[in-house]
Amino acid sequence: MSELFQQPHLPILLLIGLSMVFGTAGARLFQRMGIPQVVGYIAIGLLLGSTGFQVLSAIALDRLRPFNYFALGVIGFMIGGELHRDVFRKYGRPFFVILCAEGVAAFLAVWALCGLAFYWISGDARTAIAGGMLFGAIASATAPAATVDVLWELKARGPLTTTVFALVALDDALALALFAVASGLSGRILGRDTGSWTPALTHAGLEMLGAVGLGAAIGLALNYALRRLLDRDRALAFTVGALALTVGLAALANVDPILTSMALGATLTNLAPRRSHRAFQLVSGFATPIYVIFFVTVGARLNLRGVALWIWALALAYVLGRTAGKLAGAWAGARAVRATAAVRRYLGRCLFSQAGVAIGLSILAGERLAGLPAIRGAALPDIVMAVITATTFLAQIIGPPSVKWAVTRAGEAGLNVTEEDLARTLTAREAADSAVVFREEDTLVEVLNRIATSELFAFPVVNARGAMTGIITIEDFRTSFHAQPIARWLLACDLMQKAPDPAVANRPLAEAMGLMNDQGLDYLPVVDSAKDRRPVGMLHKRSLQRRLANELLRRRQLAEADMLEGDAGGGARDSEPRR
Repeated sequence: MSELFQQPHLPILLLIGLSMVFGTAGARLFQRMGIPQVVGYIAIGLLLGSTGFQVLSAIALDRLRPFNYFALGVIGFMIGGELHRDVFRKYGRPFFVILCAEGVAAFLAVWALCGLAFYWISGDARTAIAGGMLFGAIASATAPAATVDVLWELKARGPLTTTVFALVALDDALALALFAVASGLSGRILGRDTGSWTPALTHAGLEMLGAVGLGAAIGLALNYALRRLLDRDRALAFTVGALALTVGLAALANVDPILTSMALGATLTNLAPRRSHRAFQLVSGFATPIYVIFFVTVGARLNLRGVALWIWALALAYVLGRTAGKLAGAWAGARAVRATAAVRRYLGRCLFSQAGVAIGLSILAGERLAGLPAIRGAALPDIVMAVITATTFLAQIIGPPSVKWAVTRAGEAGLNVTEEDLARTLTAREAADSAVVFREEDTLVEVLNRIATSELFAFPVVNARGAMTGIITIEDFRTSFHAQPIARWLLACDLMQKAPDPAVANRPLAEAMGLMNDQGLDYLPVVDSAKDRRPVGMLHKRSLQRRLANELLRRRQLAEADMLEGDAGGGARDSEPRR
């Protein structure tokens, strides 16, 4: 079977279909186990790729490479949409301090541990120092894709989430700068570079400036176009086209596609916050299939077969150093800027994921170490690639659940929701008002006495077994008053009309709202089960809208808490994590 899928003429639509169907199924399975969906995508990729059944071969994955670049562009664009100038104006310095602290701490910790491991394996001090330094620079990078996917899946918002968005947006730039320094220093240590290592720094700086400038220029053009495109379909086509153009030009100019797309999104959201909201909604609406393909191919590219035990020891040193560095650096940086307790405690746990940039830098590190004597029969570039591949796998498996745990513990999951999101998470019973229930034999006088103090306008009627047989509305009372001579003889069963199809108590509120709209009603009874039909509450459209609006307002107020202690708006509230 694997030989069939390795044919060069394999239709690309078949590759896309395999990735989307199996990836989505895997994500659903992992979600049922309480594990973020991105882990499911990667796990399915492992099974289909080089490590597993080799259904997706290297040839097949190369044909999907354009989709990967576009996925990185979409991720960068959506992150850029979170980078509002007001946030950076208020928290620019704290973000920079935390960024440097967690990035440099990871760099130093990995340099130390991997340097020792290199020396234990090779016995050469210069190779150990240079190799450890290059590994340290790679360790500072954080993969935004998996981290951001979890934040979107959890509908997270708040001080911790805002800080994570800012850091994963800037971590790649810091990693490039650190790698430029490490690359120059390692060359001098190995005796290869005798001149100045500032050209490497200059090149890294120009690359970052070029990426930001390109993204900003296309963002200006896209903003100009969206002001004149009122039609949704044309706006979608133009936005996606601009994003694809950004990624394509970034690849042509050999600059980071994530950073370029991030600059595009940041430019757009800061030029026109309200108008750009439509563009981000349009991109978000079709992005899920692209994410699925991207993460499945990430897993498929990880080749863990035949990795020697001593390479796993080097990988363990890398993971331990990077984890300790990220945790300690994020805590120290957050403490230095007096960030709230939630940010101090949980930020480091949101920075474990690592992928694309690390792989790219490992290739450059391999080139820097090429030509040096082999260690235990393995060339240094192959060792570097094997270590980063293995650690990327571990980081991508550990990182997303860690983000989920941290954001949930900080109380920020579910704060960035719409009314539709709330309706999917609440049950009909949770949203219903208490029902005033009448028996079929109740007289009109008894009915009127009981509803005198009620604000409701629809009331279930039940039989002797407690099952709902009908409904009485205020309109039915108006009709009964025309028959005043016989009014005192009327019973509830005479006043009631046929009951509408009710909502079942344990079903989602969204389903109940759909039933209400389908039947053209402003109310809907809620029953314990479709079989027994015992009323447990009533849904009223006005009351429901008010309840949803109040819950949204409450969550937004929680999400707008400041990340620094002592700021107006809630630093004190985060002195303990919200549960």
